[in-house]
Amino acid sequence: MPNTVSAQAAVRSKTRNGVSVRRSGGVCTQQTKQQMLKTLVCSDAPEQALRYRGARCIAGVDEVGRGALFGPVVAAAVILPEEIGVLAVAGLKDSKQMPREDRERLAEMIRGMALAVAVAAVDAETIDRVNIYQATRMAMLLAVRGLAMEPDHLLIDAMVIDHPCPQTRLIYGDALSLSIAAASVIAKVHRDAMMCAMDAVYPAYGLAAHKGYGTPMHRRALVEHGPTPLHRYSFAPVSTMKKILQQEEAPCLFD
Repeated sequence: MPNTVSAQAAVRSKTRNGVSVRRSGGVCTQQTKQQMLKTLVCSDAPEQALRYRGARCIAGVDEVGRGALFGPVVAAAVILPEEIGVLAVAGLKDSKQMPREDRERLAEMIRGMALAVAVAAVDAETIDRVNIYQATRMAMLLAVRGLAMEPDHLLIDAMVIDHPCPQTRLIYGDALSLSIAAASVIAKVHRDAMMCAMDAVYPAYGLAAHKGYGTPMHRRALVEHGPTPLHRYSFAPVSTMKKILQQEEAPCLFD
């Protein structure tokens, strides 16, 4: 049975140090969540705890692109050596909290020192067919299977996958574990490069700027040009535009 580790204790301690956690209906506001994430310390503590229990080959696993309207969800799996403190010194943390230049610099550093790295993508058509949650699990599983060496423990950001290896599901893992953060950076840099390449194929949508997420620019482009074959039609903003276009194209009895 997989372990689940929460950042709740860390959140409580940081709250006492002055970060106010406001809740509405039991759910933190997005702004409060971002403030909380910035207070978390990304370290090798989760890895050390697993090594104490006998794990020797730990794979950090994470995904990016889960909330995008366009393109694949991408996952990475990374097995780092035992001594990884240098990555913390270099500034490794949740890829969403880092500027592009730092992500790209750290991606090179991670690839240079990792024992194994694998990346996998699940396309928009599959996302629409099986749903984004299952597609994310599929991408993670493919990434783990793609590793050049077999891990003996999986350290995963908030999910469990269909793999026989022992697993620890770490809430806010990309902000707490260097191995998961490494996977987050590798996946993010890889997917961003894919989106920049697709920008040349679909220049009207601004993919290089927003990487397929539902920004106002992207939503305006959907209104003006309609969705492409690589948009996720099961996502509300895209499905809504598809229905509108179908209604506009429907034949009129009085034409």
